[in-house]
Amino acid sequence: MQANFLSVVLMPLALSVIMTGLGLSLTIGDFKRIFIFPKAILVGLICQMLLLPLICFYLAKTMSLPPEMAVGLMLLAAAPGGPSANLYSHIAKGDVALNVTLTALNSLFSVLSIAFWVNFSMVQFLAVDTYVPMQFGKVLEVCYVVILPVGVGMLVRSYYPQFSARLEKPFKMASGIFLATIIILAGFKERDHLWQDAKIVGLAAFFFNIACLSLGYFIPRLFRLSKKQAIAIGMEIGIHNGTLAIYLALNVIGNATMTIPAVVYSLIMFLTAAVFGYLVNLRP
Repeated sequence: MQANFLSVVLMPLALSVIMTGLGLSLTIGDFKRIFIFPKAILVGLICQMLLLPLICFYLAKTMSLPPEMAVGLMLLAAAPGGPSANLYSHIAKGDVALNVTLTALNSLFSVLSIAFWVNFSMVQFLAVDTYVPMQFGKVLEVCYVVILPVGVGMLVRSYYPQFSARLEKPFKMASGIFLATIIILAGFKERDHLWQDAKIVGLAAFFFNIACLSLGYFIPRLFRLSKKQAIAIGMEIGIHNGTLAIYLALNVIGNATMTIPAVVYSLIMFLTAAVFGYLVNLRP
């Protein structure tokens, strides 16, 4: 399995399937929900796009992560919530409609927020002469793999709703398979030092994941949002789109070592999210 097959062929294909599957679950009404639940949407977006990268930056600094690992973890922090957040929110009795809207908005806004946070972290953690701005062409590339497939999925649902309904389940299954495949192949690509790197970044990834889930739940509660909405936001910002983070590390930044935090975090988040869903439902 050559590295270029992973980055050039499989990664774009995986992201296209995952984001098209997301589009198949979206309607214009999901975006209108912004005006129905503006407080919940605003709290979720601020947590996702501002608070989490700042917490991640603090963790990377205080735990003295190696520069490339620190940038890789920041890249993951800037990535939007993954489609799996919708499933976990459903199981944990969260507001899935809110999840769908937040995932859609995060995916759209992430095109700009990722560029900002990646460049910020590269300036902070890497030597100045290794800083490479995210070129406009690369921003367009991110648009291509994130926004275009979502738009295609929405168009299919709009014009062919019955056909779209039949496609949703296969796309969800394919998304899960692709996610697992990407994690395995990215880990295999870095197999010579994966275990050593995982020991370095694993604790930071775990703490960051716990912070995402906890703050994603308790901050909305502080703002007096409902429990269902708090669960949805917790899942949304706790389950990141690791596939997108790995793709950006390989194709946009061109650094395979930066994929390790996303691989490690992706392995952690599905277990912790399940425990989180159980704990928040212990009390009514």
